[in-house]
Amino acid sequence: MPHAHPTPRTPLPADALNRRIELLRSTAGADPRIEGVLLYGSWTLGEADAHSDLDACLYVREEDVDAFDGREFVERLAPLKLAYTNMYGILAVVFDDLMRGEFHVEPTGPGIAEIATWRGQVHLPRPEAAVLLDRTGHLTAAARDLATFSPPDPVTTAQQLTDELANWTLMLAHIQTRGESARAHNLLHAVIAPLQLKLCRLLRGSTTHWLTPSRALETDLPPEDVERYATTAGALTPDALRTAAANSWQWSRELAAEAAERWDTRLPLGLHEEIAAALGVRAATSSSDGDGLAAHTAGGSVEDPRTAGDECRG
Repeated sequence: MPHAHPTPRTPLPADALNRRIELLRSTAGADPRIEGVLLYGSWTLGEADAHSDLDACLYVREEDVDAFDGREFVERLAPLKLAYTNMYGILAVVFDDLMRGEFHVEPTGPGIAEIATWRGQVHLPRPEAAVLLDRTGHLTAAARDLATFSPPDPVTTAQQLTDELANWTLMLAHIQTRGESARAHNLLHAVIAPLQLKLCRLLRGSTTHWLTPSRALETDLPPEDVERYATTAGALTPDALRTAAANSWQWSRELAAEAAERWDTRLPLGLHEEIAAALGVRAATSSSDGDGLAAHTAGGSVEDPRTAGDECRG
């Protein structure tokens, strides 16, 4: 039965982005040092709107790449309010109209060869549209190999995610017990939640937004999964964090059990129980993971952390 989803907001037109992309095409075409330009991100998926970024790879002749000034080139498209090399070594910019941009500057040969390693991670359903410039013909050929989406292998991926969730949730329990609430809060949201969402997407057959599993969550996943995700988020207070952690681990176990039933992945049930105990969660009378699993905090049933601790506020 198809799931009912909330009606998505009508996206604002990407007119400014479209104009800037055309300017990027003509500006790169006029610079003989640049042999190829490849777009990636929401525009290539047909999902761009007025809030989208301009994400591009610039393939520069190998003899020119060391001296190539990426900032100077990008500034030809529009004035910049910010330009710097980010933590991933990518030129990140903010244009004067507050549009963000990311530009990878790569030597043509090795850079285009690396595209083959993106298979299964990057999807370019319209490769000819994603390629703005290709002086050699090699870039278009490489992009065409990403035209068909290759979803992750369910069995190996489910096993990896099941094990990752156990490992990181045990770490969560340790640092929570130590009293490092801020660190535990960050771990829950920055590491554990994306892993949960990936496993949930794998089970629901919704892996289009695999690299950013929270993207379009409200429309990609059933409402009940969205609500379960909401219960794993909490305020930075010890009580709310304990509730969120308990809810998070309960959902992780249920997702892992569903994956094990479908793909026969391995479930370390003993370890799972020990992690629950480390989180201060006591198991229900049923010892099996899955539908019969009901976790309770030491103080009672699992709650919604968005309201936990309300009695302390006022």
